[in-house]
Amino acid sequence: MSTAQTRLKRERKRSREIFERAEKVLVGGVNSPVRAFKSVGGEPLIIERGSGQYLYDADGNELLDYVCSWGAIILGHANPAIGEALAEQARRGTSFGVTTELELELASLITRAIPFIEKIRFVSSGTEATMSAVRLARGVTKRDFIVKFEGCYHGHADSFLSQAGSGLATLGIAECPGVPAALAALTLNVPYNDLNAVERVFSPYKDKIAAVIVEPIAANMGVVPPETGFLRGLQEICHRNGALLIVDEVITGFRLRNGSVQENFGIEADLTVLGKIIGGGVPVAAYGGRADLMEQVAPLGPVYQAGTLAGNPLAMRAGVAALKQLTKPGLYDEMTQVAQRLAVGLRTELKDAGISAQVNAIGSLATVFFTPEPVRNYVDAKHSNTKRYARFFREMLDRGIMLAPSQFEAAFVSAAHSSQDIDRTLAAAREALQAISSESAG
Repeated sequence: MSTAQTRLKRERKRSREIFERAEKVLVGGVNSPVRAFKSVGGEPLIIERGSGQYLYDADGNELLDYVCSWGAIILGHANPAIGEALAEQARRGTSFGVTTELELELASLITRAIPFIEKIRFVSSGTEATMSAVRLARGVTKRDFIVKFEGCYHGHADSFLSQAGSGLATLGIAECPGVPAALAALTLNVPYNDLNAVERVFSPYKDKIAAVIVEPIAANMGVVPPETGFLRGLQEICHRNGALLIVDEVITGFRLRNGSVQENFGIEADLTVLGKIIGGGVPVAAYGGRADLMEQVAPLGPVYQAGTLAGNPLAMRAGVAALKQLTKPGLYDEMTQVAQRLAVGLRTELKDAGISAQVNAIGSLATVFFTPEPVRNYVDAKHSNTKRYARFFREMLDRGIMLAPSQFEAAFVSAAHSSQDIDRTLAAAREALQAISSESAG
């Protein structure tokens, strides 16, 4: 079937009207910048509902979704078990501000899957979790500096907004106003996948660096896997210099396996940050690690962190329902096979269209970079032709395929995606790339 038959059937009249009203009361009409479609052009989407691998906009258009709530929806939209768990908990109460057994249940599922997380603390967002992990590292080591990698995004706390990826890269924001220069100076940026650069930055700051924070697989400059030995080398440098290693698995946690991706690379971080998937589509994040470190957090220790909605029963119930399903035998293998078909197919379509691009992929994560050179760090990623990506995004959207509205984000394959979905996506990509190639030739 030609994908011309799958082009959006309805004008986005109602979506346009809703967004125009939203602009009057919401900043930019959105509650997170990339949703405004500034880097890809066109009209922002207004989504009404989701089901499995599909989204439906306010005008009734069906979209095959590869954003998956930026990776949180690994089981597909409106998963029945998660929906039933939420409905049952809503009848019992939505927030108590005191401990429930559900917190213990979700914590136990996580620590069984990731044994080197000995104790854990739940929070409500990935930003809150990374911010708290860094505060803990500073409190434990009595040091102030942190090292992060250019293009890695760890949320929007002040310490992380220099040389960050994700939305800042999308909008071309190099430095964020409102971040005090004195605080920004405590964050040392180095290129991803460059151990020599890490060694060099430690040299003048000996005994001053509290922690190194890293995405084990970068996914916020687009997908950039770690090179062989990079993560193990990073762990060795940290331990040799008395710094803590914080691994930010907000995206990768429970994404490539039922647990931590660190096991794939032979490391165990001092502190690990989780989010997205552990909440089953409801706002949940967490940080955890060795007991001796986590016991420095209040009420056991002096490092303070708190939250009224931390461990919220709705969020805990959704997380439990999600993680229990991720133990299904073969689930990750099947998802990876589907994702590999997508990556291999996109490489073929790009080659056939005569368009220079890279498809970086690992597990169920992938990014198409419109650049002729390999992408192994943020500098490489920024060489991408973002205008060409924007055109590709719009062409795919017109054919009912929802990709990330940014060159510097990942495409996510969920357990709901099928081989037939990949066939449809590749057929759409063929048409989209032919249109781009023809335009360039003309």
